[in-house]
Amino acid sequence: MRKVVELVDQIIQKVTSLATVLAGLFILATAVIVCYEVIARGLFDAPTEWSLELSVYLVLASGFLGLAATYADDKHIRVDILTARLSERSNACLTIFVGIVVTGMCFVFLVESWDMVLTSYQMNNTSPSTLRVPLFIPQLSLPVGFLLLLLQLARKIILDILDLSTKRRLTPEKASKRRDG
Repeated sequence: MRKVVELVDQIIQKVTSLATVLAGLFILATAVIVCYEVIARGLFDAPTEWSLELSVYLVLASGFLGLAATYADDKHIRVDILTARLSERSNACLTIFVGIVVTGMCFVFLVESWDMVLTSYQMNNTSPSTLRVPLFIPQLSLPVGFLLLLLQLARKIILDILDLSTKRRLTPEKASKRRDG
């Protein structure tokens, strides 16, 4: 069982890393587009019509693709007024409970954002600019980002439950032997 969990953990982490690299490339592309726009506008008095639109799409996509990495690295915002006063076990139980609640919310966001993408695709919605970008393309970053976050949440909940059950089964003497040996 533990080996299956470790394999799934590695797969989720690799997919999250890939999404993180893609998010970073989107930020880099945004910087290049903005620099191009500044040079074209400032030096050649030739502003572009597409730079702002693409920059917005890329920044939003990088944000949603980065959700899972932020959660996996524990870099999300956390208010610890209550958790700082709890015992380690109570804190672990609360973390699992909150993870389950957030997983439910994340699932709703995933379903609704996927519905938005499908609707945009079926109705052939495009941006109202000269680019006429099919809106389902930039919108895809929402369900992909929420799916990755959902996988990270499930991964963390499972690992937290395994850690909690392992700690409960080990007596203090056995736990110290396990750490030492």
